Amino acid sequence: MDRRNFIKTSGIATGAVAAVAAPAVAQSNPKISWRLTSSYPKNLDTLYGLSTHLAKRVAEATDNQFQIQTFAAGEIVPALQALDAVQNGTVECSHTLSSFYIGKDPAFAFDTSLPFGLNTRQQNAWLYQGGGLELVRDFMKGYNVHVIPSGNTGAQMGGWFRKEIKSVADLKGLKMRIAGIGGTIMARLGVVPQQIGGGDIYAALERGTIDAAEFSGPHDDEKLGFQKVAKYYYYPGWWEGCANVSFFVNMEKWNGLPAHYRAVLEAACAETLTLSVAKYDNQNPDALYRLVAAGAELKGFPQDVMQAAFKEAMALYGELAASNPNFKKFYDSWLPYWRKEQVWFRVAELPFDAFVSAQAQMQGR
Repeated sequence: MDRRNFIKTSGIATGAVAAVAAPAVAQSNPKISWRLTSSYPKNLDTLYGLSTHLAKRVAEATDNQFQIQTFAAGEIVPALQALDAVQNGTVECSHTLSSFYIGKDPAFAFDTSLPFGLNTRQQNAWLYQGGGLELVRDFMKGYNVHVIPSGNTGAQMGGWFRKEIKSVADLKGLKMRIAGIGGTIMARLGVVPQQIGGGDIYAALERGTIDAAEFSGPHDDEKLGFQKVAKYYYYPGWWEGCANVSFFVNMEKWNGLPAHYRAVLEAACAETLTLSVAKYDNQNPDALYRLVAAGAELKGFPQDVMQAAFKEAMALYGELAASNPNFKKFYDSWLPYWRKEQVWFRVAELPFDAFVSAQAQMQGR
């Protein structure tokens, strides 16, 4: 064998392979840069943290070729304009609650949760296994948006009140920051609901512009400082047995992604959903203890408030289903699913939870 000739020809072959391979790799992992607007301020490490974690995982999975730059509420658009920004292409994507946009159509609420509705596990089951996500995505096509579940707060608290609520009568004329369908139901009980982004609630409470506010749970509420400007901390947050946070993507941008980039986003969103629930379940108990130690008075809503709210919720759903075709399409899927999930949880979950809770209280004495 001519050793010199072999080295020469093999060198040419290696260079040719490299020349072919490099463009192939570049084409399979194209460089893409997106902007994400969150509906949450940066001091909410879990809700805003969804965005930063998602961006980190997407970059890692694509050898830093797919970059998502994250922006807090107000840095590009206000908190409650995230949907519009994605829809019109101002940004490629966002993290937000669909229930913020019920003013456009009350059917948006199903993606987040309905008052007295599904809890976190049930909502995930309905979305991923019960046909809910298909309904949500079909609905959102009308807004030029592709949706991926990407976080959840779990069951929330009933919010902060400057005065004690002893009956339904105490709700009359109360100005309260409350989002979504819950605000509509509270309005039927005499409350004047206010739509205010998370970062602006404290100032409104402090100035007395509002009398009460709900946001999330102890971990987030403590960070926003509500305990400093409102004394009474109520439970349960019946309007949100969970709050599914969605990742909105502009439809043209979504369709333009390589298939494996879309798969990376789906996987990263599933991870942020799981981690957000774990983080809230880990941090809320300690935050609740701290809030009470700082002077917050923990109160349960009176039974007449709960019963009146439930009655109004069921009446509202029936009215909306009769008048709004989009709402009816969701409701026809959601209502039977909700009923059967309540049966299962009454049989398996509630007896277990009640027994363990009682034993834990005894152990704590």
